[in-house]
Amino acid sequence: MSERSGAAPSGVRLPDGAVVRACLFDVFGTVVDWYRSVTSELTEFGARRGIDGVDWAQFTLEWRGLYQPALDDVRTGRRPWVPLDVLHREGLVQLVARHDVGGLSEVDLDHLARVWHRLDPWPDAVAGLTRLKAGTVIAPCSNGNVSLIVAMAKRAGLPWDAVLGAEIARAYKPQPEA
Repeated sequence: MSERSGAAPSGVRLPDGAVVRACLFDVFGTVVDWYRSVTSELTEFGARRGIDGVDWAQFTLEWRGLYQPALDDVRTGRRPWVPLDVLHREGLVQLVARHDVGGLSEVDLDHLARVWHRLDPWPDAVAGLTRLKAGTVIAPCSNGNVSLIVAMAKRAGLPWDAVLGAEIARAYKPQPEA
């Protein structure tokens, strides 16, 4: 049966005879270009708002730099499990204060925190995933929450067969539960 008829892909046979039936992917940095996407949107937002004196590329790097420590707080139990969207917004609020970016409303903060939902894929990502999808089931295995991964996939045209997110296991990679 073909995939068109609704049958599951039969898998891809490797040289050693093993059959790969599913491929799970890290997303941030692997499938999408978070740095360019976030920096570009923050730069455009700052220009529209007349926010001067902020190095948005550095801001982006600092924001991503808060990622692992925030995940570690959850992984170690120092704080209860929360979706990545919450951690992204908390990091943004920290950096807005650190960089003295004033005049942002709660709506602005919510919009900017969700920039992680609007990341652009690497130029070859959609074509590569589409090729793999012909013979296997493809899905993200990401620390992102399901709504984040779905929004990103819809915007970027990522052809996932299924969407997995950290809240399913309530654990962040590399925890085995994730």
